[in-house]
Amino acid sequence: MRILRYSNPAGEVQLGCEHSDGKVTRLDGQLLGELRDTREVADVAKRLAPLVPRDIFCIGLNYAKHAEEGGKGIPDNPVVFMKSTAAVQNPGDPILLPRTLRSDRVDYECELVVVIGRECKNVSRDSALDYVLGYTCGNDVSARDWQRNGGGGQWVRGKTFDTFAPLGPVLVTADEIANPNALAIRTVLNDQVMQDWNTDDMIFDVPTLIEFLSSSTRLLPGTLIFTGTPHGVGFARQPPVYLQPGDTVTIEIDGIGQLTNPVEEEAA
Repeated sequence: MRILRYSNPAGEVQLGCEHSDGKVTRLDGQLLGELRDTREVADVAKRLAPLVPRDIFCIGLNYAKHAEEGGKGIPDNPVVFMKSTAAVQNPGDPILLPRTLRSDRVDYECELVVVIGRECKNVSRDSALDYVLGYTCGNDVSARDWQRNGGGGQWVRGKTFDTFAPLGPVLVTADEIANPNALAIRTVLNDQVMQDWNTDDMIFDVPTLIEFLSSSTRLLPGTLIFTGTPHGVGFARQPPVYLQPGDTVTIEIDGIGQLTNPVEEEAA
């Protein structure tokens, strides 16, 4: 099922099922519970992020060629950081370039995002996918100047400004994606393809990430895992390419869809 979260003209937040012909029908129930397709045509006024997450775990340096382009070795364990849930942004809404804590080096990162559907702890790699509700597209927007030169090791600060975690356009349930590590993934910036690779290049695949993150740690329903980005990010280009006001950035993953956001400056 392709699950859409949206607001109707009255401002009510609802869930819908997006069908192969593009039609959306309204769902009854809870995303992390039981859902029933009413077969009623949904009145979609605005698309929203597929869910309001419980926690957001993120993985750095998880594609071999990305680690290479950044001059980093292959890590022994997954490199883990977190984003604030307040960083989530809807499809179509702007990525805001920070101006109070100013950043002039804001980068894009296309990522496959895993949605945990039920509580898990100390799960094995073999059973890890049993705990996955589904998958969506994510953009791990990153302020490289704060990440690298913010003082005091500001990795999370550079990753968690408002709007730095766009999600969408839908959540595709796990039964529709047999292998999350066999998906084409790309970033398009102003009609130019910047990243174009496959999730099979992950150093730590999705089951391994779930096993690692759940070790001695409960992953609660609604937890997101941003699984890392392939090579082609802006900071590694010559010359570097950073997001500018007026840009449009699209994250696309085969089998899920396209997540598009404009870029604007944060209001003074």
